[in-house]
Amino acid sequence: MNICIPITRDNGFQSPVDLHFGSAPIFMVVDTESGSCRAIPNRDLHHDHGMCRPLAQLAGENVEAMVVGGIGMGALGKLRAANIRVFHSEYPTVGETVSAFKTGTLREVTPAMACGHHGHGPHGPGR
Repeated sequence: MNICIPITRDNGFQSPVDLHFGSAPIFMVVDTESGSCRAIPNRDLHHDHGMCRPLAQLAGENVEAMVVGGIGMGALGKLRAANIRVFHSEYPTVGETVSAFKTGTLREVTPAMACGHHGHGPHGPGR
């Protein structure tokens, strides 16, 4: 299965996970079966709040799930409409996040968990 994880810099499985999907400078696509990974630059990094276009950034990619620390309602809705499941993780690296995903310990993000505005959402107040 191919999953996508927002990261702050490309360091393979040691890449630090970005706390919020839309503002991540890079997306790491990981094949959980083969263990291969590759980085995709976020060319929509400087979008207006609520105007994230996740599918445009991942065009042509076969991504079945997204694993995020936080995500806005607009991006969540767009991913869900494309049948891409979104999971929440607080692990600091891609490797730890992938391990947790593979063991099934991550919970799926619901609309109630999405970031409606600053200080709310699955990544907690003030983060």
